[in-house]
Amino acid sequence: MTDEAGSPAIAVSVPSEQEVGVFADFAGIWHTPNTFVLDFLSLTSPAPQQQVAGDGEVIGAMPAKVAARVRIPAEQVFQIIAALQQQADQWLEETGRSEPPDAWMPSV
Repeated sequence: MTDEAGSPAIAVSVPSEQEVGVFADFAGIWHTPNTFVLDFLSLTSPAPQQQVAGDGEVIGAMPAKVAARVRIPAEQVFQIIAALQQQADQWLEETGRSEPPDAWMPSV
């Protein structure tokens, strides 16, 4: 079986120990010349008391651990972006929302 572009279909199976997946509070994304890396991060404890420097800059960091790291070939990242956009648009339609929810924390 092939898809519309003539590429062979892929039969995907998920190992039972990975069926549930892992929870992540947010993701950090970075790249090398050949790959994009997605670090899915989970907060490990409540945010510590944060101090404000004289210039108003917040000092301190929320403790988090990498729950999963996924490396993606650079050639495929744009297909993933398109698929995420398609799924996000579908989610908005299904939930009756007119725009995405506000981010609960700044981008990493």
